[in-house]
Amino acid sequence: MTRLAATLGTDVRVQFRNGFYLATAFVVACSVVLLRWLPPEVAALLLPVVVLENIVVNTFYFVSALLLLERDEGTFAAQSVTPLRTDEYLASKVLTLTALSLVESLLIATAVAGLDGRLVVMSLGIGLAAVLFCLSGVALIVNYESINEFIMPSVLYTAVLSLPVLGYFGIGAREWYLPHPILGPLELMRMHAPYTPGWLVYAIGYPLLWIIPVSFWSRRALRRLRSR
Repeated sequence: MTRLAATLGTDVRVQFRNGFYLATAFVVACSVVLLRWLPPEVAALLLPVVVLENIVVNTFYFVSALLLLERDEGTFAAQSVTPLRTDEYLASKVLTLTALSLVESLLIATAVAGLDGRLVVMSLGIGLAAVLFCLSGVALIVNYESINEFIMPSVLYTAVLSLPVLGYFGIGAREWYLPHPILGPLELMRMHAPYTPGWLVYAIGYPLLWIIPVSFWSRRALRRLRSR
């Protein structure tokens, strides 16, 4: 626990030093201005999509950039002679970037929709999506040597990971997207959707099941990256 706490503190400092928090503040301001400028019904419709795409940046792209940065700076080589475990390193990345996504998304949602009890349900969707995107970013970046090399393929990766957005806008039947783990989190981010107990079990439990294999995938990829 002491190692994890120290790693969390280090990650926060690294993210701050690299301008992640400043960029997040800028995105919050722009998103709030845009959504409040739109008619309320349009803003309510677009809010989950805006939140989801911001999560993609805060987790998938941020964690990819951090891993390449730390590899190039020799951080992995230095960590190899410390007792820090791969699981602790990965947990720190996931926890800090998920927290960043939660803060950003809830600030946007509160500014647009006001304080609402559904923010609790929305937070579950944000957290689940953030963890899945973050772990996916770790698993996929291992195949690339630079962020520039990663950018073009990442467009395809994030399109596949965000596929339920098409269903959200009525492209295809809702049932088509049920196997996708992001459908549940996306719908949990809707501020005015009715939730049945069965749907909540699916929307929360199904992504949780996906986190297990994706976490094993990302751990194996991270070990490869840190051993180079």
